[in-house]
Amino acid sequence: MFQGCGTALITPFQKNGSLDEVAIKKLVRRQIDAGIHFLVPCGTTGESPTISLEEHLRVVELTVAAAKGEVPVLAGAGGYWTEDVIDLIQRIEALGVDGILSVTPYYNKPTQEGLYQHYKALAKSTKLPIILYSVQGRTGVNIEPATVARLAAIKNIIGIKEASGSMAQVARVIQEVPEDFLVLSGDDSVTIPLMALGGHGVISVAGNEIPGEMANLAEACLNQDFATARAIQRQFLPLMEVNFIESNPIPVKAAMAAMGLCKPIWRLPLVPPTEASMARIQSVLKQVGL
Repeated sequence: MFQGCGTALITPFQKNGSLDEVAIKKLVRRQIDAGIHFLVPCGTTGESPTISLEEHLRVVELTVAAAKGEVPVLAGAGGYWTEDVIDLIQRIEALGVDGILSVTPYYNKPTQEGLYQHYKALAKSTKLPIILYSVQGRTGVNIEPATVARLAAIKNIIGIKEASGSMAQVARVIQEVPEDFLVLSGDDSVTIPLMALGGHGVISVAGNEIPGEMANLAEACLNQDFATARAIQRQFLPLMEVNFIESNPIPVKAAMAAMGLCKPIWRLPLVPPTEASMARIQSVLKQVGL
């Protein structure tokens, strides 16, 4: 269900700071029309740390409704207090999503045993499949391969979004888990090597701008057609890189606004990109034909 390319969706806002519900629905349909494999609302790229519980649920609700069952919805639900995350998951489950993407607890930096017990408790609280999300650069904690292997033994923990930045760790994770345990890239630019090692796809930031192309790249990798995947990568690597010229999702939302797909509105503490960064973003958009 969650193989190929899933887009970590941005959350569009109105000028007054409220959710732009019209834009949310339009972006979901744009994704589906382009051939995306699944949708990931309310992750970091969706500015989840700065949306309220009510807004979080509304974004998920809008995404599910706009998707109309045509593609799966993997909703973000993470946090640093296990009981709070369980409550969020249960509320999201009632909205009809297909799975949960749950980032590691951040700031309180649990041990590996703490991570295991956290995710075990989440899995016990829901019938939904759960995909782990390890991104030490943002959370300060890494899910080590041995812990991933332990968690893979829990029936409804079905995969991991791997954004550790270490291909050696990716290789070890793939080595340690069953073949049907989904290992997904959390970084667009290393999707090809991760999938060459046996990974199953990517949860993509660039998929916001180029959903069809990222879906094609992931499909090519799944079909062992790495020549086609490399050709797409060569064309769009500048975009994948510029999306992280400042903290995500500042650049991707700036790019989407420049493309006329949303308003250039972020919530504090995120702010618009610097003039130099914006010039670089616009240059790359022109370079890749967007």
